[in-house]
Amino acid sequence: MKTADEQLIQIALDHHLVRDEDVLDARRRLTGPQSTGSGLVRLLLSEGRLETDAFFRLLAREFDLPRVALVDRAIDPKVLDLVPRSYIDEHRVIPFAAEGGVLQVALSDPCDLEVIDGLAHLTGWRIAPALAPAVEIERAIARSYGQPPLAPEPDSPALGTESPEAGEVEAVRSESTEQESSASANEAPINHLVQAIIAKAIERRASDIHLEPLGKSFRVRYRIDGVLLEGEPPPLRLQLAIISRLKIMANISIAEKRLPQDGRIQVENAGRRLDLRVSSLPTAHGESIVMRVLDPEGLKLGLPELGFLLEEQLEFERLLASPDGMVLVTGPTGSGKTTTLYACLHQLNRASRKIITVEEPVEYQISGINQVPVNPAIGMTFAAALRAMLRQAPNIVMVGEIRDRETAEIAINASLTGHLVFSTLHTNDAPSAVTRLVDMGVKPFLVAAALRASVAQRLVRRNCPHCRRLVQPTGADRAGLGLGDGIPAGAAFMRGDGCGRCHGTGFLGRIGVFENFLVNDDLRSMISTQASANELRKKALRGGMRTMREDGVRKVLAGHTTIAEVMGVTVANEH
Repeated sequence: MKTADEQLIQIALDHHLVRDEDVLDARRRLTGPQSTGSGLVRLLLSEGRLETDAFFRLLAREFDLPRVALVDRAIDPKVLDLVPRSYIDEHRVIPFAAEGGVLQVALSDPCDLEVIDGLAHLTGWRIAPALAPAVEIERAIARSYGQPPLAPEPDSPALGTESPEAGEVEAVRSESTEQESSASANEAPINHLVQAIIAKAIERRASDIHLEPLGKSFRVRYRIDGVLLEGEPPPLRLQLAIISRLKIMANISIAEKRLPQDGRIQVENAGRRLDLRVSSLPTAHGESIVMRVLDPEGLKLGLPELGFLLEEQLEFERLLASPDGMVLVTGPTGSGKTTTLYACLHQLNRASRKIITVEEPVEYQISGINQVPVNPAIGMTFAAALRAMLRQAPNIVMVGEIRDRETAEIAINASLTGHLVFSTLHTNDAPSAVTRLVDMGVKPFLVAAALRASVAQRLVRRNCPHCRRLVQPTGADRAGLGLGDGIPAGAAFMRGDGCGRCHGTGFLGRIGVFENFLVNDDLRSMISTQASANELRKKALRGGMRTMREDGVRKVLAGHTTIAEVMGVTVANEH
């Protein structure tokens, strides 16, 4: 991985501020017997082969930082007192203004973001970095403290060391012209490049943004409708700057590169406010960043938008009208369980009802609902939060996930004492939710009394309405769906050809395929006697339960999705 010096020199080379032969000569002298020990940038600046004013204007534009002039600038002693002199001497930076909780600090190396992070932790202020050549910073330190500045260490990365005869530089705040704003990512300021990556994800309805260092490249991928698609990779030399910028935006430590970290970014796009849940993970070639895009507008979906057909929609609405009991949504990670639960809460959210949720973390903030975040580090577990919530006299409770016996028992007891409880479990089908609760240690008769329904779900991609067309299924397709040789009247097998609206994929959005396991008296009796999941499933199927495969087939016949999508996420029916 390139050093900061090498990255900055590459930027200068790309913009023709320094000649290749001058860089080669300086690099040879730094590694040869006559090496002065100075850094590559410092050496080129001090010898005049790299013009200071033009170089710092370029860095200001590339890193989207202001270029501050410290020449003859009087710095308030109260501002200087905010940073210990020992820190200033060690890192060769200087604070020059403070207002509204923001401390402005001049530094000469825009890649030295660890200094910014250290200052934030040291002072408790939000740090606004600005660029200035090292010679200006040294003279400002000398003027401010009334004594000669300490000389930088020979191998210091500080930039802009000049000969005493070099002229002073006026303050210049770089502004991107229209030509610059339309330039390639290789020439865009870091802030603008990061904003462009996020804006593209929102425009394409991505649920996740993945930035992955691969050694020889820096890959950007977007998860769209459950599938990862590659975006245009940024230049490898900007990897460190992009990751650092995102970590600063997410309010996580840029100095910590050895441990995973989590943060959050709020963005606005076309008048909408969205949250990005940020996760950083150390890898062999640097930190991998994943941002989950959380759009509160997606929670306002009705049951038809989720994928419920009319009959299942009416069944589910009857469940939502229950005064008490437990409703579980099951499925693997990424199957849309949380979206379904939030859609239920949105439908139930009325001024006459008190709704409390306990989540890890609180992904979407919903007006009118009390949402409690789990924090195991201080003892705020699901069970502890749920126990406290019940003293708040809620009508409806949502538990993000039932993971252990204690949480399960409290949730079930709540459902038996007049509360309507929603939660999720990781099971492959709906009847298995019963045996999962029993395996956790919950008594079967309590499960039988509390459980109103278990809904299993998967997500399939929806055919793009702008480019879909009728297709003829093959014999293998019909056999896979269990249709045999006959095709039901009114069937409309469709597939998207790919267009500009769906970015050539043929799909636009996703819908759910569901399996509603509704607990009646017969099933309740079987649960009490510890019937197996297979026995419960067979009984429910004989009583009219549709499997996820059958629900998917109906959506294929209606033209909503394709045969391949349904067969990829569901298993063949077992009667």
